[in-house]
Amino acid sequence: MTTSKKQPKKVYKHLDRVEREEIAILLANGKTQKEIAARLNRDPATISRELKRNATDIYRTRYRGHRAQLKADLRKQATHHKPRLSNKRVRKYVIKNLKKGFTPEQIAGRISIDLKGCNTNHESIYLFIYHERPDLAQHLLRANRKRRNRRSKKGRRGTILHRTMIDKRPAAINERTEVGHWEADTVVSKQSKSVLVVVRERKLQLMFIRKIPRKTAKEMRKAVVGMLRRFDNRFVRSITFDNGLENAEHQKIAALLGVKTYFCNPYHSWEKGGVENGIGLIRRDLPKKTDFSLISNRKIRFIEKKWNNRPRKLLGFLTPLEAKNIALSH
Repeated sequence: MTTSKKQPKKVYKHLDRVEREEIAILLANGKTQKEIAARLNRDPATISRELKRNATDIYRTRYRGHRAQLKADLRKQATHHKPRLSNKRVRKYVIKNLKKGFTPEQIAGRISIDLKGCNTNHESIYLFIYHERPDLAQHLLRANRKRRNRRSKKGRRGTILHRTMIDKRPAAINERTEVGHWEADTVVSKQSKSVLVVVRERKLQLMFIRKIPRKTAKEMRKAVVGMLRRFDNRFVRSITFDNGLENAEHQKIAALLGVKTYFCNPYHSWEKGGVENGIGLIRRDLPKKTDFSLISNRKIRFIEKKWNNRPRKLLGFLTPLEAKNIALSH
């Protein structure tokens, strides 16, 4: 009985730079694909596939060896690229919350709460955005935003009476160790006489927004009292304002709400950084030159709810509304 010898398995070898240069020369000399394949001891299908994948569009030169090699190298490099956020659930969650305005750090901190057994980190999310989904970069919050210096104006209006300056504010407020200390400010637009009044709690970062028709002390008082009177004294203890004359009725606000009021030093708006940060978030939905008179109260409530449902690192990636409910339950 005769036994047939087992044929050795044919091992495919990719074309190298020398072979690609020779293909280019042979093509230039008018050789056919079969003739080139025979010269290189390759299968004709290999030559055909090479010309389809790595040909160029250069005038009068359909194939060049060095350009074909470059295309092949880039393709090989791409095959070794590990995709970011390969888990479909994680990827879908990240995209959804980026579009909501969450930062990569907030998403990474929150994902284990919302998706059990899933996790990622903010660096992977950034790499995913910039290398695979650059269209999502528009949803990132700006960092290190430059602020214009406020300039003094001639004929500046009078000061507010009976102010207690922020230097005398208790340490518990400065250190955010207890709930109930708020900051208030306004969002204005050159296109509108209507103004947005914003109040934000320092520890929980809970934010409320109310539109008023004019930037007056009376309208400011009505808006602030209207937003905060729903809470008792343990949840509304103090309010910090800036020195705008719309805050002139701070004593009436203090009496109606049973709170203490404090004022930032002139031109030191950063001393109430919580509400300033909140206004920056609002500006993402209502940019400068927005006519607030055209914005419905329903839209304003939607924006308010959106940012109060945004997880915060300071809160262990809970949302302000979640943190508020926990605080009120104690």
